[in-house]
Amino acid sequence: MAAASSYFSGTAVDNGVTFRSTNFAKIDKKWRRQVVRYFSSEPIGTVVVDTRHHFLYLIMENKTAIRYGVGVGREGFKWYGRATIDRKSHWPRWTPPPEMRERHPELPESVEGGSPKNPLGPRAMYLLRDGVDTGYRLHGTLEPGSIGKDASSGCIRMFNEDAIDLYQRCPIGTAVQVLPHIADQAESAAAQVSQAGPVE
Repeated sequence: MAAASSYFSGTAVDNGVTFRSTNFAKIDKKWRRQVVRYFSSEPIGTVVVDTRHHFLYLIMENKTAIRYGVGVGREGFKWYGRATIDRKSHWPRWTPPPEMRERHPELPESVEGGSPKNPLGPRAMYLLRDGVDTGYRLHGTLEPGSIGKDASSGCIRMFNEDAIDLYQRCPIGTAVQVLPHIADQAESAAAQVSQAGPVE
């Protein structure tokens, strides 16, 4: 518990909800939000997730991208493919899917948005394919220490501050591509690094 608590430092307020801030001093620099050189045939504004290396890229102009550290699905829960962000939510309510409740019957039927026990955190971006909900989301986390690991049931976890940042940058209809291995296409551009910090 003490180790988990060390990943938080102070609090921040977002849309009237107070939440614990990530202690980025404890986070490896490679998982912090930063701008990197990035080469891709995908259009500007596309979100690309490299599940093997635990990075999410938001493609920008001039062969660059904003890179975020993420947590991805553990073995048996990984998924790949294309989708679009067709729904977004501030402090979303969490309803565990039936199959998750079968595995974990102790889970509640739902958790209200803004609750300190809500695993989605301050933002959720819902991934749909051809208008059908995939069941997967890009969202915040209660466990900053899980970023950079295979830890989820398939959803893409982000630091809460990063989920807020990405939410602001991705309009409805944003294309998302989830791939197992694309990090070799990108390299850090130290001169363009932007350290992550709380985003109001």
